[in-house]
Amino acid sequence: MRRIVRNLLKESGYTEADEAEDGVVALHKLRNSKFDFVVTDINMPNMNGFQLLTEIKSDEKLKHLPVLMVTAEARKEDIVAAAQGGAAGYIVKPFTKATLEEKVNLILKKVGLG
Repeated sequence: MRRIVRNLLKESGYTEADEAEDGVVALHKLRNSKFDFVVTDINMPNMNGFQLLTEIKSDEKLKHLPVLMVTAEARKEDIVAAAQGGAAGYIVKPFTKATLEEKVNLILKKVGLG
């Protein structure tokens, strides 16, 4: 799924998209490179998307990053938890390129990057 999201982002003009196999690797990449935006699945091994969101929002150097949460389930409690945790948006699989593009563009406009 992460390769699909990465390819959809590249097709949408976000050519420098990167990917990580889990939240631990993602956090390491975020702390050691420069990123403008994070798309994370909620269900990942080693560190799930909620844990990653918490780490990002509690890190002085990363807390400004907008985070779009992706999940296969549209559970109300997950949507509420994502919003309370500071996620910029939430998207449910399966989704189209247009839906992803629209969400990303909307979030980037909100934070002044779009």
